[in-house]
Amino acid sequence: MRQNFCEIPIENATDEEVKEILTKYNVIAVVGMSRNPEKDAHKVPKYLMEHGYKIIPVNPFAEEILGLKAYKDLKNIKEPVDIVDIFRPPEEVMDIVKKAVKIKAKVVWMQKGIVKNAAADYAREHGLKVVMDKCMMVEHMKLVKEGVLK
Repeated sequence: MRQNFCEIPIENATDEEVKEILTKYNVIAVVGMSRNPEKDAHKVPKYLMEHGYKIIPVNPFAEEILGLKAYKDLKNIKEPVDIVDIFRPPEEVMDIVKKAVKIKAKVVWMQKGIVKNAAADYAREHGLKVVMDKCMMVEHMKLVKEGVLK
């Protein structure tokens, strides 16, 4: 059932926590990564890849994106994942977060416009850091401008 209301984050990562996440972690599984170069779900991971992050595309309809092997589901990834970056509607987030917990990710990052407080609570209860309603590329660019990252 599709929910027709927006949530706002009840609790969210601070700027300091975002800085720690972007400087400490490197392997990012991008759930909902797009093959379409016009979409943010393509532009953001491409930017992150160009800035030294290891990107793992997760898209059940793609074999490869940006020359990288795409996985049908988080559970199919065989290497450790630091951050699960979510480009999917809020109603799909809880399922993705449960899988992020199972694969022992360290962070769940819901991109700009995506908030699911119950899923964030679940992630925190299982020891994951949570960022909601923030664009990873924009946050990275801020840190580059501040001279924290290159």
